[in-house]
Amino acid sequence: MLVRMMTEDACYLALSSRDSRFDGWFFAAVLTTGIYCRPSCPAMTPKRSNVRFLPTAAAAQEAGFRACKRCRPDAVPGSPEWNVRADLVGRAMRHIADGVVDREGVAGLARRLGYSERHVNRQLVAEVGAGPIALARAQRSQTARLLLETTEVPIANVAFAAGFASVRQFNDTVREVFALTPTQLRASRRPASRTTTPGALQLRLPFRRPFAPTPIFEFLATRAVPGVEQGSDSWYRRSVGLTHGSAIIELGDRAGSAEAWVKQGWIPCRLELSDLRDLASAVARCRRLLDLDADAQAVAEALGGDPILGAAIWAEPGRRSPGHVDGFELAVRAVLGQQVSVAGARTLAARLVAAHGEPLVTASGELTHLFPTAVQVAAADPATLSLTQARAASLIGLARAVASGDIDLDPGADRDRTAAQLLALPGIGPWTVSYIRMRALADPDVFMASDLGVKRGLQELGFSGGFSDIDKLAQRWRPWRSYALAHIWVAVSTAAATTGPSATATAATNRRPAGRLREEKIA
Repeated sequence: MLVRMMTEDACYLALSSRDSRFDGWFFAAVLTTGIYCRPSCPAMTPKRSNVRFLPTAAAAQEAGFRACKRCRPDAVPGSPEWNVRADLVGRAMRHIADGVVDREGVAGLARRLGYSERHVNRQLVAEVGAGPIALARAQRSQTARLLLETTEVPIANVAFAAGFASVRQFNDTVREVFALTPTQLRASRRPASRTTTPGALQLRLPFRRPFAPTPIFEFLATRAVPGVEQGSDSWYRRSVGLTHGSAIIELGDRAGSAEAWVKQGWIPCRLELSDLRDLASAVARCRRLLDLDADAQAVAEALGGDPILGAAIWAEPGRRSPGHVDGFELAVRAVLGQQVSVAGARTLAARLVAAHGEPLVTASGELTHLFPTAVQVAAADPATLSLTQARAASLIGLARAVASGDIDLDPGADRDRTAAQLLALPGIGPWTVSYIRMRALADPDVFMASDLGVKRGLQELGFSGGFSDIDKLAQRWRPWRSYALAHIWVAVSTAAATTGPSATATAATNRRPAGRLREEKIA
């Protein structure tokens, strides 16, 4: 099977040059050894006639190959293709990564996608070489390896925490995928690499270079809601509610140097889970939050030659498009942040958390609550929301639509359908819908041509056209307009920081239309 958009000759060239940019895009299975590797594996390159190229680790495992112990192909970044694609397969892959098959089975996955189980299975096998069960099985095996190598959780408990139905199924899968028993896999790591804190795990989240961590950490820290989030330019931590319980997520390193771990190709991640069954989902959400699966090199090459954006792109080619850990939370914060300052939006969100969020069983530093769920917000008294009557009605209407299942804000949602449904709700306009689509649904191709901040940013970059000209201009940035947008917005803040208070800052105090610019800075 050929990897989508790449010929086998191109795959072999990437393998021969040990090109890490293609890690996660495809896997090389060696017929003579029965092992599959990532393209950057340092082992001797096999003969061309002895290699099969497969699009996923699950496809390699289904074909009878076991993971290389040297390059650990199961630990590569995910394919950036699944964020770009909005079709059935792309949506299915995002749902599977978030653990839908483990929680709801193939029937639940098919129901979310709106197709029959048979059709979903057929499409996945045709495109990625494995059906939903095999894809979920590959993810379970990676989760099991993490638990075996980083915790002292009893092996029998690891089996169920990783999502396996039985200990026997767990043992068979681990032996088949890693050519080691669970006991051997646990013993293969030094005891110092493990943690004995219940539910606590120290992980490394790989990413593709180039990666600029400071901008995305600053973005998150600026918008951190007291009680739920905290951060700086080198780390971020927050509480989050998952399927089986709560969790504390910490990304980056307060004490260490960001440059050190960026050079190593991974971000430190600490998870404190009340239920280890949520591990796979927590990791997937961390990756979406920091946009770790993005192909930044492809973005830079596509946009770097543009006469307007080129200089900004190459000045910082690793800038990512921030995601979020929870679609509903992001949507609520986008609505709260319409036409108010960043500080004002944080205050409103903090009040909502204090009034309706669930307190953590044990506070973790400044983290004291979970952000309210759709059910909790839907049941709230509008008078307790500290909002105008119209804004409170919009917020509760959004919560009721999500709680009832009428609007899907999960990672594998149909982006066009969700956008249309959000736009139909009172009090939610095109800017807010686009912002939700970009961050909650991780759409890499969102652009807000009518945004005042976009116009100002483009003026700083040398473009003098009007709003209608901006829309035409942005068409040439497809399918990476979300990344173009990130660089354009930065141009506004950079200019403000350079010149200090000015006419631009004065104009931003106007209620309309500058509220759209401030809305961007909040959610």
